Amino acid sequence: MVSEVLIASTDGQKLIDKPRTILISRPSADELCSFITKEDISIVVCGGIEERHHKYLSWTKKKIFDSVIGPYEEALQLVLENRLVSGTILPGAVGDGACP
Repeated sequence: MVSEVLIASTDGQKLIDKPRTILISRPSADELCSFITKEDISIVVCGGIEERHHKYLSWTKKKIFDSVIGPYEEALQLVLENRLVSGTILPGAVGDGACP
């Protein structure tokens, strides 16, 4: 489960401040949903999410992009450009060739 959460504030087109990282020790999916709600986060980008949590967050009007793989900087840029879609594998996700 995720132990690191990145929060970025935008004006809809660009970042307002530098993104901040929150460390959550041994988070459960329920705790993450609660955190997202308490922080008034409107967009969630993740590598995967359980269906019931996806439904709950969607019901609370959160926009969910799941199955996104790659560097957060690239994903965030696509969010700002309104071009990110669920299932996106970003170019930066490709390995460096160190493994055969």
